[in-house]
Amino acid sequence: MSVNWEKKEGNIGTLTFEISQEEIKTGLDRAFQKVRKTINVPGFRKGKVSRQIFNQRFGEEALYQDALDIMLPEVYSKAVEEAGIEPVDTPQVNVESMEKDENWKLSAEVTVKPEVKLGEYKGLEVAKQDAELKDAEVEAELKTLQERQADLVVKDEDQAAESGDTVVIDFEGLKDGVAFEGGQAENFSLELGSGQFIPGFEEQLVGIKTGEEKELNVTFPEEYHAEDLAGKPVVFKVKVHEIKTKEVPELDDELAKDIDSEVETVAELKEKVTKRLKDAKEEAAVQGKKDEVIAKAVENAEVDIPHAMIHHEADHLMNHFAQDLEAQGLTPDLYYQFTGQTEEAMHEQMEKDAEKRVKMNLVLEAIAKAEKIEPSEKEVDDEVTTLAEKYNMEKSAVLKALGNLSELKEDIKIRKATDLLVDQAVEK
Repeated sequence: MSVNWEKKEGNIGTLTFEISQEEIKTGLDRAFQKVRKTINVPGFRKGKVSRQIFNQRFGEEALYQDALDIMLPEVYSKAVEEAGIEPVDTPQVNVESMEKDENWKLSAEVTVKPEVKLGEYKGLEVAKQDAELKDAEVEAELKTLQERQADLVVKDEDQAAESGDTVVIDFEGLKDGVAFEGGQAENFSLELGSGQFIPGFEEQLVGIKTGEEKELNVTFPEEYHAEDLAGKPVVFKVKVHEIKTKEVPELDDELAKDIDSEVETVAELKEKVTKRLKDAKEEAAVQGKKDEVIAKAVENAEVDIPHAMIHHEADHLMNHFAQDLEAQGLTPDLYYQFTGQTEEAMHEQMEKDAEKRVKMNLVLEAIAKAEKIEPSEKEVDDEVTTLAEKYNMEKSAVLKALGNLSELKEDIKIRKATDLLVDQAVEK
């Protein structure tokens, strides 16, 4: 295959390549088999026209576009491999010539993975992490566990709602005196102070009593997903049916057993909580050191990141966010309605995190390359074994799912590059 790669400004270049006569012939044959199924020609049953008759009636050129569509993914991949480039976005392919009995010539505007100019990454100074567990932290965690066992108790009608209470309400939202879609609900349970509703809604219910009705004046955020409500003042008519407060039980041996079935006493619960928090604190210290040294290595590096890479990573983060919401019983649309956020604004926000993640991975990949880091066969096998145990699968099934193991090997290289940074960091 004749291939030429010409790098232009930034991370964009032109890849030119040809499709040989042999490949064209195969592609035309495949295109004909696809097209003939839909063609009606007098004297032939549908789908049974011969190639010779087809060419006489329509011309072989009628197959060119279908043949190109069929062949392009494979020939483009071969051209990319031969050119030794790493595309990071869908290319813009242009046909230069498709002449009969000649090789077809194509060009593609390709955005490629950027080159990284590494700065200092060895012996970086990092702050000494505090891994000491304080008694107050243990007590705070025990209090949290205790409060989770609280019951919601209905308040007397003469008792006002406080922050932290749950109110059961009917509400109706009105804009310019007219009810708007999605602004109504009956017997809705809302914990005051949870931030579940738009700013100002929950705060105005503090002090209200059972049976009372109240009009709440609030303004939707400028970024609210419904354009007709974004930035607009509205009135919510609210009626309170019930107010519930948390009744926290005493932390005794019986409650300790309710909190954790593996303990018998408060002392055992405290011992177990202390160990868990201490382990978490130590892990956090290790992670804190890792995060700081990586951040410094990334800051010292120079790289011009194509927006396509940031956009794709933001898409990945958005999908992960949607999965997390669904696990909590929410849909993205419902989340946007409750928070006043929009999908576009959320994606823009995600792009900030995405850019950091992309740059971090690029820098770690560059460090692994500079240090000639490669995973050993044992490291790859250990990783496959770990995945098999995690997902309760046979190793053969994991290997089949992973394919050529290239992504797995890249993950191991990045992890080893990170370990190198941490091992050589200097704590001050």
